[in-house]
Order: sequence, then C-alpha cells, then structure tokens
Amino acid sequence: MTIAIILGTRPEIIKMAPAIRECQRRGLDYSIIHTGQHYSYQMDRIFFEQLELPQPDHNLDVGSGNHGKQTGRILADLEAVLMAERPDVVLVQGDTNTVLAGALAASKLHIKVGHVEAGLRSYDRSMPEEINRVVADHVSDYCFAPTEISRANLLKEGIAEEKIHVTGNTIVDSVYQNLEIAMRKVNILADLDLEPKGYFLVTSHRQENVDNKERLGEIIRGLEMVKSEFGLPVVFPVHPRTRKMVESFGFELDGIRAIEPLGFLEFLQLEAGARLALTDSGGVQEEACILGVPCVTLRENTERPETLDVGANVLAGTVSQRIMDGARNMLEAGESWKNPFGDGNAGQRIIQILEN
Repeated sequence: MTIAIILGTRPEIIKMAPAIRECQRRGLDYSIIHTGQHYSYQMDRIFFEQLELPQPDHNLDVGSGNHGKQTGRILADLEAVLMAERPDVVLVQGDTNTVLAGALAASKLHIKVGHVEAGLRSYDRSMPEEINRVVADHVSDYCFAPTEISRANLLKEGIAEEKIHVTGNTIVDSVYQNLEIAMRKVNILADLDLEPKGYFLVTSHRQENVDNKERLGEIIRGLEMVKSEFGLPVVFPVHPRTRKMVESFGFELDGIRAIEPLGFLEFLQLEAGARLALTDSGGVQEEACILGVPCVTLRENTERPETLDVGANVLAGTVSQRIMDGARNMLEAGESWKNPFGDGNAGQRIIQILEN
C-alpha cells in the first residue's frame, strides 16, 4: 500500500505528524506533499526539523491568494503529482483549501481519500472552512471522525456508516508527542519571565473578528477588563494580520503583553503553562482542553462542541462584558474535565484501518 499525505498549513503538519510517524514506524511506502498554502516550503523547513519529521517529497509552493485562485492552483498541481505517483490512498486533514483541493483531485482520479478529522460542523456556512470540510467528507472513502459527535454529524448527512471510523483526534497524539519535544528544546516561560499558571494566553486571528473594527475593539476592551480584574499578565502573540488591523484601526493594547508570533514548540509550552486561554482558534480550543487549561472562545459558535460539553470551554463571542464574564466563570469552574478527544493513539488507528 502506498499513501500520499497532503498538507499545506502548519496546523495540518501538526495534526498529520502522528500519521507520518506511524507510517515511519511501520516502514510503509508513503510520501508527503506540501502545497505551501500558507508558507513556502523554505519557511516550513525549520518547522519539520523542529518537530523531527521527514522533509516533504513534493513542494508545490502555491502561496496565498483568493479562494478560487489558490484552490485552483493546488488542484492542478496536485493532479499532476498524483497522476505521476498513483498512490493507493490520499490522506487530507481538516478544513483548508488544501483539503478541498486534495480530496477533489484524488477522488476524480479514482484514488481513495481518507479525511482525518471528519465530521466537524459549526453549521455556519459563512465560514469557508465549513464548506471545505463538508465537501471533503462527502467525497472521502474513509471518514476518520475524532468523536461520536462527529460520527453522528456524518450519519445525519447520509454518509454510509461503513465509511466512518471513530479514531480519536490526532491532535491528542500530537500534543503529547510534541510537548515532549518542546521540553527538550525550548523554555519559553523562562525567556518571557513567566510563572506556570501565572498568566493568561490570548490568540485572535480570524478574519471575521480582526477585520471588523467594532469586534476587534470589543475583544481588546474585554482583554483589558480581564487584566484589570485578575492582575495577571495577558500574553498575546499577535498574528501579523491582527497586528496590521490593530494599527490600521488606531487601537492600543493597553496593559496587554503583545509579543511576536511564536514557533509551535514555544507556543505549545506557553499554552500548557497558562492559567486561562482566550482564543478564536479551533485548534487552541482543542489543545487547551487536552492540556487542562480553561478556555474562553471569542466566537458565537464552535466546531468543537465536545469542549463545551465537558466544561473545558465557554462561548463568549466578541462583546467585552461577555469576555470578562466568560473568564470569571471558567476560572471559578476549575479544571476537572475528562479529555473527550481520545487517548493519543489516533494516528496508529488511522494507519491500521488503511492497512486492513
């Protein structure tokens, strides 16, 4: 069996890493195709090295662009690679344009498709990610659902039961594996003079939040209120898009410790040590839940409802008072939930299913 693992963004690399490591462990015939959706391969080379992963076999370097242009380039370039390689199965992960193009290219070439993290739904079709994940699920031969909730979503949409496999989420494997690497290689708390559980961590990068002056202003006011109320440092690795919009709108980050974006290992270590996470990222919601860090989500919906169900997360939206209330409630609630995303063996299960 030959497997082509397609990825194009750093979150995909992180979540595909357990499957790559399992292919290595089993001595399977596999290749890695990097589309370069967010970064060029040259920028990601160090990322693969940090995570102790093999370098990609193919680098498409499609770059950024609007949805149609970017997806079209990935689709055309992937088709050429897949026609040359003819793998038995293609693996894609998540909800990016790389996932959409990878699933379409493979399915039209009659190559089997496995979608890792299948069945997530926000039911918000204004999010391009929602369209991508729905289409990928419906053309896939293997839907690797992380939870029973995801499985139920797929069944409701008429996807055949025999195509659905509940494996747990590879993010659990990745968090455990990469945190061990981080502990060997970095010490970001010492670098930033922070104490474990002595600071709050913030991320915000979603277009619907940071490109909207009213929403971004409310988020910043909410963070300032949290800092004033609890007196702990509010550490905000600021995404380049967010920094650009903060400056464009003329906002100040008063009392908020705005720092440059961090490498993944540094960020994971910072996340693990936080007292509370405030974020609009789906990935951070999952990671915080796995790491036992209470989370306040700066959105009105989430495709990770499991985090809400176990009490690890609350939806606060982008109104400053609700952000403040969410922080207070999560800090009072404690950290006693059970991780709903699996036992850290999802990558092993996925590859075992393909081999069988």
